[in-house]
Amino acid sequence: MKKKPITRRDLLRGAGAGLVALAAGRGGDQAAEPRTKPPNIVFIMADDLGYADVSCYGRPDLRTPNVDALARRGVRFLQAYANSAVCSATRTALITGRYQYRLRVGLEEPVAGNPDVGLPPEQPTLPSLLKKAGYSSTLLGKWHLGVLPKFGPLQSGYDHFYGFRGGGVDYFSHSVGKSDDLWDDDVLIHQVGYMTELLGTRAVEVVNNYAKSAQPFLISLHFNAPHWPWEGPGDQAESERLRQPGSKGIADFDGGTQKTYQRMIEEMDRQIGRVLGALDAHELTENTIVIFTSDNGGERFADTWPFTGKKTELLEGGLRIPAIVCWPARIPQGHTTDQVSISMDWLPTLLAAAGAQPDPASPPDGMNLLPALTQGVAPVPRKLFWRYKANHQRAARDGDYKFLKILDNTFLFNVVEDPLERANLKDRHPDVYHRLVREWYDWNASMLPEIRESVTASFDGGQLADHFGAKKPDPAPDLPSPPDD
Repeated sequence: MKKKPITRRDLLRGAGAGLVALAAGRGGDQAAEPRTKPPNIVFIMADDLGYADVSCYGRPDLRTPNVDALARRGVRFLQAYANSAVCSATRTALITGRYQYRLRVGLEEPVAGNPDVGLPPEQPTLPSLLKKAGYSSTLLGKWHLGVLPKFGPLQSGYDHFYGFRGGGVDYFSHSVGKSDDLWDDDVLIHQVGYMTELLGTRAVEVVNNYAKSAQPFLISLHFNAPHWPWEGPGDQAESERLRQPGSKGIADFDGGTQKTYQRMIEEMDRQIGRVLGALDAHELTENTIVIFTSDNGGERFADTWPFTGKKTELLEGGLRIPAIVCWPARIPQGHTTDQVSISMDWLPTLLAAAGAQPDPASPPDGMNLLPALTQGVAPVPRKLFWRYKANHQRAARDGDYKFLKILDNTFLFNVVEDPLERANLKDRHPDVYHRLVREWYDWNASMLPEIRESVTASFDGGQLADHFGAKKPDPAPDLPSPPDD
């Protein structure tokens, strides 16, 4: 009999299973032990990192030993989703634990510097809720949820901030065009260095300072890597080129190479290693939750295999992300999980781990993942929903099935059996298809009205139009047709 070929997914599962034997005993015994001291939290988020852009998720042509070490010491999610295919929206859901569509209109698309659009300071957030439980907190890196004077990390619960407020900055000049964007708390600063390394250095300093206190801490380390511009360590000449008269600036679409992209990821991994080393040096590793993930799917050079699509698309490649959580004191080591998760799950999960409570006036839409992580319970079925103005995109996942609408095209996929989203099952399973469409409309009716005009630069729908054979949408499209059309 001819053997079934081994897929990359099989290899990923096998790697996780093999590591269980190495970690057996220690992780399993400690997972059930109560902890009297609240855990420290280090939340590491990459920017536009594809699902398979680290080697423990299957990428063979780059080395990410420190992220891989987290996977060996923790749990790796195989079905983790971003709340959106773009950054501001996911960051809103992450920090609030709620669908971004519940908050002020504008946060479901990238915030583009409008001084009146941002995360409302009165909104309960992960840092503000942890503060009530005795935590100190610092955000290092990307904010992208509104600009001063109304909005900012310090206005939304963080005690300290070092990083940039916009969607992306040059890695060497730390600017967008002629506007500098590097801040220490609410003070604009000038500092020489490669952004990824500066963030790693400051993160080590913050760990060293927090280690002197008995107070638990939250460090949100939100890298801009591997977001454009495509500049690796030592690429000052490319940075200078982008600042020359006539250049398109950091949003350059003629720059970059696959090798540069890989070097950007490898440098981020090196800085993660420095932070993990600082935790080890202060004997904080055992009771520190370390999470590594991405804000959305990858962009131009990303590896999103085995999925189709990239950033800004509600195809799986635009939404599926790597997600690893390590907590040696409570979580068994070297496991993988098929539990479907989403960015807004981290707030209720981390609050539960810290013994803190959500705000009853702002209940999370996310799910507490601790039972799946610490007790090994079977995956819980999820219903998740998305919308995105560009190209009329709508999506819902229920169990293994996913409803998708892009432009004038509608689909039903089994994303477990068909991760590439090739076989449209809506005629084969019309009952499932129509149920998911109705459920999407019911869910959407409970959210704020959809955006009719983008708060960002206009999105070119030509790429998706070519892919699906439909024409590009009008700039201000009508709302979707009723489900029985």
